[in-house]
Amino acid sequence: MKVNWMRAMRMMALRAQARGVKGYLLGVLALGAVVLPVSAAKLSDVTQSGDQWLVAQVDSQKRVDGLAEQGRDLANDYRTTLRESEGLKLYLQQLRSQLKSQEEEMTVIRQESAELDRTNIEIQPLMVRMLDSLEQFVALDVPFLKQERAGRVEKLKEMMPRADVTVSEKYRRIVEAYQIEMEYGRTIEAYKGKLADKEVDFLRVGRVGLFYQTPDGAETGYWDRDKKDWTADDDYTEGVKEGLKVAKKQTSPNLLIVPIQAAASK
Repeated sequence: MKVNWMRAMRMMALRAQARGVKGYLLGVLALGAVVLPVSAAKLSDVTQSGDQWLVAQVDSQKRVDGLAEQGRDLANDYRTTLRESEGLKLYLQQLRSQLKSQEEEMTVIRQESAELDRTNIEIQPLMVRMLDSLEQFVALDVPFLKQERAGRVEKLKEMMPRADVTVSEKYRRIVEAYQIEMEYGRTIEAYKGKLADKEVDFLRVGRVGLFYQTPDGAETGYWDRDKKDWTADDDYTEGVKEGLKVAKKQTSPNLLIVPIQAAASK
């Protein structure tokens, strides 16, 4: 019996040492010193109680470990949520800044739209006057490219009531027509046309002179500003012929001798 008791003590000591329970070993040794003559049945009860205690301690440690793991998970979740919260705060600040900027832009757009409406109302009569002036100018000017220039003005007049053309585009086209007319005064040009049922070559020298010559050179003449009619003048046959070559880029520019009328005095 003593051998069995000692074997049981060693087993309990090994279990206690393996699990780091030093106090339990000391308690068992002290108990053994006092109750050496204990019966085998009681020793079995003590061993069983010790095993149950160890199992309970293991289960308790597992619960503690589980709670600690849960605590770490909760702490990680909290830190993650905190970071997300800070990110959301920054995002909301950016949204507020963007919203404020958009509201300011909308205010500017509304102001510009109102100003544009006022400008459109004011510019409509101006464009009408510009077209009327251009039409009168073409009608009273030296009669070169008459159909082309009059047709350009007519297209502009047809454009004015159209709703699919913006006010800015209408204004741009009118200004473009003025620029074309201004360009005529700085260029020399040759083109073919009819004059009193005759095919002739016209020579325009800026706006100061408009001449004609038949293809065979038999007849030469110019536009008389005072008479507002064509005048034949064979004295300038060679000058007009040379001018036609220059305008057609058939020869290099040279001094032209052609009749130039002074502007009619009022």
